[in-house]
Amino acid sequence: MRLAHDLTARLDDAIDEVDRLRLLATALPADAAFSHGTAAWVFGAPVALPRRPHVALTPRRVLPQHAGLVVHSRRLVEDDVAAHRSLRLTSGAQTYLDLAPLLTPRDLVAVGDALLRDGHLDVPAPTRRLARAHRVRGVVRARECAALLSPLSMSRPESLMRYWLVTSRLPDPQPQVPIHDRWGRIVAHGDLGFPEWRVLLEYEGRQHADVDQFGRDIDRYSLMGADGWLVLRFANRHLGGPTTVVERTRRALISRGWDPGPG
Repeated sequence: MRLAHDLTARLDDAIDEVDRLRLLATALPADAAFSHGTAAWVFGAPVALPRRPHVALTPRRVLPQHAGLVVHSRRLVEDDVAAHRSLRLTSGAQTYLDLAPLLTPRDLVAVGDALLRDGHLDVPAPTRRLARAHRVRGVVRARECAALLSPLSMSRPESLMRYWLVTSRLPDPQPQVPIHDRWGRIVAHGDLGFPEWRVLLEYEGRQHADVDQFGRDIDRYSLMGADGWLVLRFANRHLGGPTTVVERTRRALISRGWDPGPG
């Protein structure tokens, strides 16, 4: 699997990373599919593009290697391969399974949420793929996290907060909670919430610093408060671990009448 000098030069001159991968694909065997973090990045999942592209190939007596690639032996069936952005990739379900042993559970949930949200994965797909994954490395983590996935998480921070809450001793939050005006019309959605206790969690990303967005946020929070919601706001500084999100949510729920029970 040698890369010709002229191809290497064209890779260096490629306009963007997807163009580089398309050029690289012309030098790969026909059964090759970009995989792991490379496939996840092309799908738009919240992962960094690996420095060396990951490629899955059908098992061979001698697996081709190249210093510029990470090559994996995979016996892929038709359902395990997808086309996206004119590239041959491992499917959303296969990519999710391949990343399971490499990511923490919280990050695996964030990737799975993104694949679901963007249509690269549907709810039955992980179940079908994992049913064929006996003794595959990472399959236990993949199965545990598959039960937690939701297409309603709109960003990685929302996925992280939801993961910490559903794996805590608190009630499970509802994503994208509708907020109604006095006429019953939906006027906003909360990132995460507990309708029974009227507690909402909102993640404030950098886009919320925009003047127009800030004004819209003020309207949203006023509507939420007028309708009796207690709104907890979180930012990137709170995403280093679960403690702040879980503890503040616990206190807010208790203040609204939730009974944590003994212990």
